[in-house]
Amino acid sequence: MGEVLLLNKTSHAKRRQLVVGNWKMNGNQQSNAELLAKVVAGWQGEHNAEVVVCPPNPYLLPTFEKISGSPIFLGAQNLSQYDSGAYTGEVSAKMLGELHCKFVIIGHNERRRLQGETDAQVAQKFIAAQRENLIPILCVGESSAQRENGQHLEVIGAQLQAVFDQVGLDVFKNAVVAYEPVWAVGTGKTATPQQAEEVHRFIRTRLGDLAEEVRILYGGSVKASNAEQLFAIPDIDGALLGGASLDAEEFLKICKAAD
Repeated sequence: MGEVLLLNKTSHAKRRQLVVGNWKMNGNQQSNAELLAKVVAGWQGEHNAEVVVCPPNPYLLPTFEKISGSPIFLGAQNLSQYDSGAYTGEVSAKMLGELHCKFVIIGHNERRRLQGETDAQVAQKFIAAQRENLIPILCVGESSAQRENGQHLEVIGAQLQAVFDQVGLDVFKNAVVAYEPVWAVGTGKTATPQQAEEVHRFIRTRLGDLAEEVRILYGGSVKASNAEQLFAIPDIDGALLGGASLDAEEFLKICKAAD
């Protein structure tokens, strides 16, 4: 067991840590400008970790203008599986690319729960993102009931398989996976290190030959106070943040913990 853990730690060191701030439906022009000014000032120069901010769609271009010249990347919170057409309110991957996005979140649990996105739709969005050279951040995770019933690995396996069936494994060279236990998102609860490591290791085994190349993030009430403990886990390569990304000081502390 000790030799396996050492191998994981060595491989873990080769994967660049990634911290993604998902602002969800929050912010306005003034508060965004104030937040970004602090984040940009606090995250300059050479860093081992990569940082991404994902504002609501109306603020994508203003955000890009404020982070331009910094080492911070722009991401979107969602996209359509379609390239164009009569899909009112939707945004295509090509549009996001024109707005300088590098990353896009796919299959966030709120989209799955509140908008009824299916595993099949998530797979199609994954394809659409990569078609326009966006890096998809594929979210997977289980509900509290599924966790309590011991179904969490089965559920996550099915969410992954839906994408594998459509695109295969090779394309995950240019993708990120984020494990977000639904019961820990926005609740203040956090998976224990053992729970998080079990799922991250499971996901890594499902990635086959790419297991040691793909970054797998943890999301679910990550805070500055628990970030270092989580990031020390060999199979965790960073975090997908919600509320913590709206507080510049908290966000920067987490980014520096990843660094």
